[in-house]
Amino acid sequence: MAREMIIVLDFGGQYNQLIARRVRENHVYCEVWPYTKSLEEIKAAQPKGIIFTGGPNSVYDPASPHYDKAILDLGIPILGICYGSQLLAWMLGGEVATAPVSEYGHTDVSIDNSAVLFQGVSSETVCWMSHTDYIKTAPEGFRVTATTVNCPVAAMENPDRKLYATQFHPEVVHTKEGMKMLHNFVINICGCAGDWEMSSFVDTKIRELREKIGDGKVLCALSGGVDSSVAAVMLSKAVGKQLTCVFVDHGLLRKNEAKEVCDVFGPDGPYDLNFVMVDAHERFYKKLAGVTEPEKKRHIIGEEFIRVFEEEAKKIGAVDYLAQGTIYPDVIESGLGKSATIKSHHNVGGLPDVVDFKEIVEPLRMLFKDEVRNAGRELGIPEYLVSRQPFPGPGLGIRIIGEVTEEKVRIVQDADYIYREEIAKAGYDKNLAQYFAALTNMRSVGVMGDFRTYDYAIVLRAVNTSDFMTAEANQMPWDLLSKITNRIVNEVKGVNRVLYDCTGKPPATIEYE
Repeated sequence: MAREMIIVLDFGGQYNQLIARRVRENHVYCEVWPYTKSLEEIKAAQPKGIIFTGGPNSVYDPASPHYDKAILDLGIPILGICYGSQLLAWMLGGEVATAPVSEYGHTDVSIDNSAVLFQGVSSETVCWMSHTDYIKTAPEGFRVTATTVNCPVAAMENPDRKLYATQFHPEVVHTKEGMKMLHNFVINICGCAGDWEMSSFVDTKIRELREKIGDGKVLCALSGGVDSSVAAVMLSKAVGKQLTCVFVDHGLLRKNEAKEVCDVFGPDGPYDLNFVMVDAHERFYKKLAGVTEPEKKRHIIGEEFIRVFEEEAKKIGAVDYLAQGTIYPDVIESGLGKSATIKSHHNVGGLPDVVDFKEIVEPLRMLFKDEVRNAGRELGIPEYLVSRQPFPGPGLGIRIIGEVTEEKVRIVQDADYIYREEIAKAGYDKNLAQYFAALTNMRSVGVMGDFRTYDYAIVLRAVNTSDFMTAEANQMPWDLLSKITNRIVNEVKGVNRVLYDCTGKPPATIEYE
């Protein structure tokens, strides 16, 4: 039986990945596709439903992303969100115009809850708006199902053609009953069974890997983080001793992390892996000397990773595949669809153009972070590994603003170690999705004892999030922050100031570069 799927057609919206995540929360598989995908490709995928995302453009601008109108005649339910709703209206002869009053943020919405999309939704609810244009007049055959004071068509539907639209964003948590709306679309309108489970994904993926790789040899880039660890164990179950895991200590790891990784995955650890550890920190420091631009640092680290792996592959002999722990946010945020590029990722956009492998294998490429953790649990990986703090592939290279030096690495390692130690001692780690210390390139005057100092500022980051696509800064207790600050400035040479980052995502990213 073919897997049910919803396609999110991306028109450049900032929440496209969040839409996919919300659909998956209904146990229905979902992928984000760029609007450049052809109608034939969509038909071949046989989706149960399609969602048009938002976007920053105006539908009446000829340069804006549009789509073949024939998609509306496939008989597949379509939900348009924000720009997607305007695109539906415009394609079918409705009127889209610049709104007399733009709506941003929490907005009171009057709902017609006799509509299928709004079953079980309150007649008056709060939704998240973010638009300058609006649907002034709904197309012929559509019924208006929601309004606001400033938006005459906050939602509309044509059930006969299976077409639905909301000007607001049901996928964000600020829309109080958004999950009900998406559930109604995915389950009630699209008719999905909602039976997609992580256990079936793991079993299917192991089988696919075994068939794909055959008797080939695989080199896995193992960092010891959650993503690469899950990928490594999944591959070991698929191909066993055909897999060699290479752990590269690029000198940009957290304090003591190299030893911890070797203890877990090395010959004395619980996993039956071919494990190789490469100490390449001097090589990476040399490549990064004098480099300050974030994207350039990412690309240097990504390319150097590949070169180290190629060298190790030649030692092993006849390696066919390079495996990586790339996950879905890496793909989306690297701009491989049509969304704006937030950052290149060393697993995705940071790869060099030419690599000396038959193919790159990324078994977790379509999973979000929490789904990766669940896959790890299905694979029997211990909880202490599955729930580890996320750590980026470029490591501390993107937690050091500006040039990376061995001295700066030492500073941020020591500060981060103290931060994590005090968080754990306080039992506060259970309240956080991710937390770490980063080193700014700001130096300022301070005083220690009778001496004037001119040293660096450390910034502490702690966020709460379920999916790492959006996040809020944690409101950490002041007494805990004070204790951490005192330890850092007293124990870490080269630091005389500690800052706390109160910014959410968006507008910031969780990492710094």
